Amino acid sequence: MKKKIGEILRAKGVVTEEQVQKALDYQRANQCKIGEALVRLGHCSQEHVTRALATHFQLPFANLSKHTIPKELLDRVPKDVALEHKIVPVAQKGRKLIIAMSDPLDFFTLDNLRFILGTEVDCALATPEGVEEALDEYYRLAGGYDSVLGGSGEDADVEFGRSEYAGDDGDANDAPVIKLVQMLIANALKERASDIHIEPFEKILQVRYRIDGVCKIMDGPPKKLQGPVISRIKIMANMDMAEKRRPQDGRIKLKLHGREIDLRVSILPSVHGESIVMRILDKEQGLVDLPVLGFHETDLAKFNKIIKRPNGIFLVTGPTGSGKTTTLYAALKALNKSDVKIITAENPIEYNLTGINQAEVRHEIGLDFTRILRAMMRQAPNIILVGEIRDRETADIAIQAALTGHLVFSTLHTNDAPSALTRLIDMGVKPFLVASAVMAVMGQRLIRRLCAKCKEPYVPTDVELRGIGMTPSDLGGRTVYRPIGCPECNGKGYYGRMGVYELLEMSTDLRDMTFNKKPQKDLRVKAISEGMSTLQQDGVRKFLAGSTTIEEILRVTHAADLAG
Repeated sequence: MKKKIGEILRAKGVVTEEQVQKALDYQRANQCKIGEALVRLGHCSQEHVTRALATHFQLPFANLSKHTIPKELLDRVPKDVALEHKIVPVAQKGRKLIIAMSDPLDFFTLDNLRFILGTEVDCALATPEGVEEALDEYYRLAGGYDSVLGGSGEDADVEFGRSEYAGDDGDANDAPVIKLVQMLIANALKERASDIHIEPFEKILQVRYRIDGVCKIMDGPPKKLQGPVISRIKIMANMDMAEKRRPQDGRIKLKLHGREIDLRVSILPSVHGESIVMRILDKEQGLVDLPVLGFHETDLAKFNKIIKRPNGIFLVTGPTGSGKTTTLYAALKALNKSDVKIITAENPIEYNLTGINQAEVRHEIGLDFTRILRAMMRQAPNIILVGEIRDRETADIAIQAALTGHLVFSTLHTNDAPSALTRLIDMGVKPFLVASAVMAVMGQRLIRRLCAKCKEPYVPTDVELRGIGMTPSDLGGRTVYRPIGCPECNGKGYYGRMGVYELLEMSTDLRDMTFNKKPQKDLRVKAISEGMSTLQQDGVRKFLAGSTTIEEILRVTHAADLAG
């Protein structure tokens, strides 16, 4: 007798009996499959479910992301057949063609393929996302810009018609341009990029992806396509097509590889044209739990204790792209209970959170942080999130909310945690209000994580260790690692990122120093003496745990620690 999907996943240690029971309840309430219920509830990944299905139906599992398909095999299945039936050929065994598909019960497709292709067909199981990505790579977007444009790179003879918007830039709705922009976004997702930079220079249109916090130059479209590409992105982001002299902001919502993706688009006029940055917000990847963020166990315990207080302001500081919003969303996710009213004011709303009231800033109608905050107070919330404190008025209202029994979360753009206290005073907030309302400040950065597949042990030199304030004796016999590079990490030696943190909890002495307007340097020294681990010290803990490198610690934290 075949095992059920839940039993297979439980036997493999992927889910618990309690999680299976919750999924069964969810399945009955929402009329879906058990695997879909487990994924929606966040108990396991789609790959776990697909592997379990493969075991259940006694079929092979095809990991398409690690499987290079030869051209002669792709030629066996015409493009229109592959796209219509959502299948990818993966192997040839004698007279049988093995194709990857995501639905093991789609017998009609198998029979249809046997007739169309005139050969025996067997199936292997792959995740829906894996099939979509493979179809993009091998069929939809195969051949890069040349195949999309139907020419040969820079010299491609592409005729663009005119549209009512495009002016002299050509037709942004022309099919090749649509495919080209789609390819830019699809490739960025495949490369795990957080941002897409499209930068016009005198003779080239440069494309860069920010991957794990570091920009990487990619193959870009020819310069002659600069106008149509920019116009297409403006259309997608609902921007003013005629405006080319002022900066613009917009948003693109689309679905790729079965995932809902939001893109925050910023356009800045430059010498050689409009420079575009598209920030990728992946709703599936963005909402994480607190333990996943990379906190050291002592900081995590302190963080959990702080966010459960009934009132006060908790500030998260750091530059753009340092993960502040992700941290605050993880905190809200932990606090989101049926007996708690949570309201947020954001610009823009990056991820939708079920059970939380989210308001978006809209400057064009005068709906700014201050106005939303005032309206919030009449909604009787327990917890308030203010996307960013930028001016005195917003800061004053947030502090008044904290002093009248609300728990307030917000962000500030400062270099480290103690700087947040002096920054609020510089904005014009009275020192006694800052000292009374702020309960904790956390500074953070994102640091690259070593690739688990290729990192190798090594012995660091004395000079390297001195750079992070260590001596060889401080290693204490621990094994540390350095990056090498492999296909899994695209030769970089790093895969993914994690946070490094410094968590300042306000004490009586720190409140007195804030009230007396002591300089940031003195506040920092006092916080460290009271047990605050600096960004660099937290990085060192991760280095000793084998998760990152000395070079990475210095790249991310050196400037912040110098400021102290």
